Amino acid sequence: MTEAVTAQRARDVVDTVYRSESRRVLATLIRLLGDFDLAEEALHDAFTAAVERWPRDGVPGNPRAWLISAGRFKAIDGLRRRARFDASLGAIAERLDADPGEPAGLDEEGVADDRLRLIFTCCHPALAPEAQIALTLRTICGLTTEEIARAFLARPAALAQRIVRAKAKIRDARIPYEVPGLADLPDRLDVVLHVIYLVFNEGYSASSGESVTRHDLSTEAIRLGRLLVELLPEPEALGLLALMLLHEARRAGRTSPSGELVVLEDQDRSLWNREQIAEGLGLVQRAFSSRRIGPYTVQAAIAAAHAGAPRAAATDWAQIVGLYDVLARAEPSPVVELNRAVAVAMRDGPEAGLALVDDILGRGELEEYYLAHSARADLCRRLGRTAEARASYERALGLARQEPERRYLERRMVQLTEGRSDLKSD
Repeated sequence: MTEAVTAQRARDVVDTVYRSESRRVLATLIRLLGDFDLAEEALHDAFTAAVERWPRDGVPGNPRAWLISAGRFKAIDGLRRRARFDASLGAIAERLDADPGEPAGLDEEGVADDRLRLIFTCCHPALAPEAQIALTLRTICGLTTEEIARAFLARPAALAQRIVRAKAKIRDARIPYEVPGLADLPDRLDVVLHVIYLVFNEGYSASSGESVTRHDLSTEAIRLGRLLVELLPEPEALGLLALMLLHEARRAGRTSPSGELVVLEDQDRSLWNREQIAEGLGLVQRAFSSRRIGPYTVQAAIAAAHAGAPRAAATDWAQIVGLYDVLARAEPSPVVELNRAVAVAMRDGPEAGLALVDDILGRGELEEYYLAHSARADLCRRLGRTAEARASYERALGLARQEPERRYLERRMVQLTEGRSDLKSD
């Protein structure tokens, strides 16, 4: 059944369907055609056909199924035309034609399965980590090569080659377009969650540049997290989505109107997004109720402890230290140790925290990590060890790459020189 519409109305519908459905259509075309590039070409051809035919024939009752069918048939026709120059393409066209896959009959569950398959394919462990991120953002999120390159400070040409190599690896290694079986799911899910986590981290705290955050990237990561929870509601997927929402809820308070960095203790908590906090807290509870608690869930619980405090002074630092103890056992790392040391300083005093930070730096593991030196500087300042504080601030400044963070450290050094004693902790 179709709906008779004007040409302008049809074009508006095509635009709306492209925004809401193009990634789903692409996921199914990749499954049906077995090739990323062929599927992307077919997606473009399908929407071009829709612009031409929907004003004349009306909008189909199921636009997504129409687009999938049109894209598939366009791809087969194109392969047959090119078969005059490459006989192997004709064989591929015949194989695709003999296995229609009944795309017009796809229901919501089938489309959801295609999207889930595509996530696991883009995040296959056979691909290099940077390729997993690039292919996920390009294929699943629909970001352009230029947008991804800008986000991760790469040259567009180099980023494009990375994506090309990832697609070739999937084709040549015959990486299956499927959700892993139960035996392989935990390890494979970890890779998917890690890719989404890295995308969010780059959006929540940009690695360099003029802005503290990249809202577009954190939004895409949350969208991916929601999709994964919708399709595969595993506890750690719930935990990661909760973690991202609870951090994202604080976005408006993290910078001043002029774009300057505002540390957690100084943030105006009335600016925090209460709807995101409520959703995040609910997801943390769901994840904990499963009794299968992983690192993302523990990190989400730490973020929940911050989000639940009505003011900085009311933060339950004893609970946070306890959660970091759990996290250190589940996923030990120097950064987790550093965060725990800062929490210990808030619970037991700066001297206790400084001893832990010095031990970490003494091992050389975070020597190039500016936040370790910034934390040490603050603890020294609180203890009145001004010369050591200044040296650590200078070291942190030399390592920081984000301009608002650099300006924040410079302000700290000026205030230290002025002998300010009313500075709050970081």
